[in-house]
Amino acid sequence: MDPETRGQEIIKVTPLQQMLASCTGAILTSLIVTPLDVVKIRLQAQNNPLPKGKCFVYSNGLMDHLCVCEEGGNKLWYKKPGNFQGTLDAFLKIIRNEGIKSLWSGLPPTLVMAVPATVIYFTCYDQLSALLRSKLGENETYIPIVAGIVARFGAVTVISPLELIRTKMQSKKFSYTELHRFVSKKVSEDGWISLWRGWAPTVLRDVPFSAMYWYNYEILKKWLCEKSGLYEPTFMINFTSGALSGSFAAVATLPFDVVKTQKQTQLWTYESHKISVPLHMSTWVIMKNIVAKNGFSGLFSGLIPRLIKIAPACAIMISTYEFGKAFFQKQNVRRQQY
Repeated sequence: MDPETRGQEIIKVTPLQQMLASCTGAILTSLIVTPLDVVKIRLQAQNNPLPKGKCFVYSNGLMDHLCVCEEGGNKLWYKKPGNFQGTLDAFLKIIRNEGIKSLWSGLPPTLVMAVPATVIYFTCYDQLSALLRSKLGENETYIPIVAGIVARFGAVTVISPLELIRTKMQSKKFSYTELHRFVSKKVSEDGWISLWRGWAPTVLRDVPFSAMYWYNYEILKKWLCEKSGLYEPTFMINFTSGALSGSFAAVATLPFDVVKTQKQTQLWTYESHKISVPLHMSTWVIMKNIVAKNGFSGLFSGLIPRLIKIAPACAIMISTYEFGKAFFQKQNVRRQQY
């Protein structure tokens, strides 16, 4: 595809259409990836029962959910009994014994929060890319890096306070009055900046991930198109480029994901047990503690589960998004012609 055609394509897809395409991709990603993590947690709970008061992080490709193990035994989806021989066996038994809806436990909070965050992120990336290309030229290789960094930085900053509120709400049932009281108290004690607790490790994980992801995605997509002799990337080219670039970025940023998870779970444990413990350790201090305790490999714990979630999530999200944009672009061309 020549630069002029590429520029026209971006202009022809409106921001609203980009938002609709990214919204569709986010919903589809959540629907497909959520069952994988539900099954993973059920298998882990079967082999190593989750003790009361402890926390675990549940992720469905778009966002993390911090869950605390409460009393209630078999009433909670992650504590239901199972005698699973493996992943496929778990899928089949959960569907047969508990109904297919059980595979999408915990989906509503994702649809409420992650979908808007994803819409903001992808739309901002495309708008910034188009702006930078119009000013600097089509062939500047650093444009995906700059657009990816700015878009992710903005999305993380906007969503961070909502993440804190959501995490608090997951610990127990809160009325809106109690939630308002909690936020007001937090702001009065620690200032507005306290609503962005956990922002730094999230930025350190997500912003480099975004920069690497978009850079590698654009390079891989272009390379695969050239190898296939195509001007336009197909659905499979977008899918493959998304999976490979997402996997690379996931490995590179895993240490920051480990730190973020540790910060979240520590905060929850201390608050749920009403223990007054200062939690102002920096990301680098936590990293040094992990290395001292578990060695350098400790920073890459959970690599395989992260890849199993991230690769398909990135592939589904970007291929659906690009497919949606291509669909709207064709509709726009038809409207111009008639």
